Amino acid sequence: MAKGKDIRITVILECTTCVRKSVNKASKGISRYMTQKNRHNTPNRLELRKFCPYCYKYTIHGEITK
Repeated sequence: MAKGKDIRITVILECTTCVRKSVNKASKGISRYMTQKNRHNTPNRLELRKFCPYCYKYTIHGEITK
């Protein structure tokens, strides 16, 4: 039988720098990545350094709600 809650879930990572710049209209968009995380190993929000094509550099991407 399958369990009710999946251990591995899909999350969306969003650039934290672009979100702040969107107020000033400096960037053209917001960089987002989709990835998976294990609930048991990482119960808190996930943050990874990923490349942002709008900022043209590696920035911190944080987990957002769907």
